[in-house]
Amino acid sequence: MIFEIIHKPTFTNQLLAIPKEYVVQILEKIEVLRDDPKPHGNLKKKLHGYKGDVYRLRSGDYRIIYTFGDQWVILLGVDARKDVYKGDKLVAETTDIDISTLPDVEALLAVKPTYTPNLVLPDTSNTESPLPVEITEDLLQRLRLPEEYWTTLTACRTLDDLMAVNLPGKWCDRIFDCIAEPNFDQVLNQPSFVTGSTDDLLRFTEGELLGFLLKLNPEQEKFVSWAINASGPTLLKGGPGTGKSTVALYRVRALVEILQANGIEKPKILFTTYTNALVAFSQQLLASLLGEDIQYVNVKTADAIIASVISQSSGKPNIASGDVLRKTIKQALIYAIDSLEGNLLQRQAQEQTLKRLSIDYLIDEIGTVIEAREIKTLEAYQATPRSGRAISLNKTQRQAIWHLRQQFYQLLEKQELETWQQVRTRALETLREMDNPPIYDAVVIDEAQDLDPNTLRILTQICRHPNRLFITADANQSIYGSSFRWSDVSQDLKFVGRTGVLRVNHRTTREINEAAISYLANSILDDEGMENRELGIGEISHSPTRDYIHNGPPPAVRAVNNPGDEAELLVRFCKSAAREFRLGINACAVIVPTESAGTKIAGQLSYLGLEAHFMSSKDLDLNKQGVKVITLKAAKGLEFPIVAIAGFLDATYPTIPKGTPEDEITEILARDRRTLFVGMTRAMRALLVIVPASNSSLLLEKFDSQLWNLGNRE
Repeated sequence: MIFEIIHKPTFTNQLLAIPKEYVVQILEKIEVLRDDPKPHGNLKKKLHGYKGDVYRLRSGDYRIIYTFGDQWVILLGVDARKDVYKGDKLVAETTDIDISTLPDVEALLAVKPTYTPNLVLPDTSNTESPLPVEITEDLLQRLRLPEEYWTTLTACRTLDDLMAVNLPGKWCDRIFDCIAEPNFDQVLNQPSFVTGSTDDLLRFTEGELLGFLLKLNPEQEKFVSWAINASGPTLLKGGPGTGKSTVALYRVRALVEILQANGIEKPKILFTTYTNALVAFSQQLLASLLGEDIQYVNVKTADAIIASVISQSSGKPNIASGDVLRKTIKQALIYAIDSLEGNLLQRQAQEQTLKRLSIDYLIDEIGTVIEAREIKTLEAYQATPRSGRAISLNKTQRQAIWHLRQQFYQLLEKQELETWQQVRTRALETLREMDNPPIYDAVVIDEAQDLDPNTLRILTQICRHPNRLFITADANQSIYGSSFRWSDVSQDLKFVGRTGVLRVNHRTTREINEAAISYLANSILDDEGMENRELGIGEISHSPTRDYIHNGPPPAVRAVNNPGDEAELLVRFCKSAAREFRLGINACAVIVPTESAGTKIAGQLSYLGLEAHFMSSKDLDLNKQGVKVITLKAAKGLEFPIVAIAGFLDATYPTIPKGTPEDEITEILARDRRTLFVGMTRAMRALLVIVPASNSSLLLEKFDSQLWNLGNRE
């Protein structure tokens, strides 16, 4: 039996630190594991002291740390540490740096229910012991750390010195893996990478190979090519952190391979997602995954495709801004009320409806319910279900909104303006009439829950064959207003296959995700069982329960009185969490509700000596030094080890105009609760939510004390 070789990042980090003259010998020993990894004599022995099954293979003065299972071997680490025995058992050697003595984030945040400035920091003098390994230029060169950090790193003598260096997470991990004994139970939870041959490892150490492909877990792997030859599209659902987007990326590679195998030498594939930030991120990952085959893939937002179609047919669309839409619909309301149809009682009921609903709600109803679903007649509108809309509307009330829509569109037309939903509908109609529409051999739609139904129909229209359409989604992550159920578009998309469901969360700890789900509570849009019954499709899944790879401290909620207190707490949290999880400050993100709040917080953190940068979705740079401060909407699809959600002191969140009806408020709160849920689930290891002490928002309360660390907060 030949065993597949897989490795963890810690292994390749440590391999780089080994002098070249020993690397070839180590790689030859790894081939022994490919044939038989089972313990044997003194050469291969079990390493006791870990929860998992960890083994070591000796290679001269070096030892290769590994684990194995059915037809696979995972390389965990490689170093020059000596064997340590207790009795006749080979045991794990304790690290010279005791990470467990570092300040505990949970204890830090439990000091007081409301933060007070200038609290005494926990004593960290026990971290002042000398580093066990001298950081030299030769070591840094082997580790390929950028020279810009060399002077600072070679001056480090203690752990505190090292933690103070503003290193990107990638380099921080590499340094720590090489100066301290890793906890291999934690290494087992790292992502796995496909090693290939040991020649690839040699090329990696010599700088010829930049990296390795991510190894999918069995649950993810089966969906990469699942139903790829079915008669209809494939839908893959799952919660945040389950790897939907990763599977979508690998699906692109599978599509390239099968299309080329079927004689299409130069396939044309579209990978689309909702935001510009996600497009840039996906482009980088696909380039790494596909190599030269990236030339066959276009990575764009759906609206970029739509704008291109419209531009080709009638020139660049003129989209009305939000302010213009509000101004126009206010004017349309006057005309609509003056020209309502029906008897006196009917006209009074219609007028009451139009006056009761807020301006934003009316714009949203016309755009996301009527236009986005291509409803062409009043009768069709009166008959259609309005999934996700908390306010129920009878036929007379819908007649009033339909009449308003006509007045609204007439006024927009006079200004030569359109809504985005109108542009999408026009693009769809244009595609249907074009003799030579832009057609892709395959289309992959990531994060489809934020797309309107007419946008999904456009992407279906430009896919040559239905079975080459692959969609990932999680209805509960919808933050842009789209709230339809899959049954709303199932007939158009012709889902005749099976829906896959991913259940293992690889990003977030159990504690963070369960607390976030508890917070989401009644805003859940999608019941998987009910949805699948509505669609008439089967489902691939192992269990209705959620599974996790990581555990950690419960997320915390703290109240502050003013922006100064908030900024000081953020500095304290970011620094202590970075130390606790052996990460640099670059691993931290502060997620805020608005750009103005983000700009203020970034300025306050920088003033207090913590480098921070506010970034919009368009100028997002994840490699930038310091704390990333981004909005809730820009954070979608991203992940950070350490996250704080803040910025609610300046204004009530969400903003609800005075006089807004109760049922409309319910709908707004449900939408923004989902938005906050998305922000919470960006956190991988530590999460802090900062709320105003004089909080009046229903969204910033009702945190379950069984799942959230509330301190003494009631």
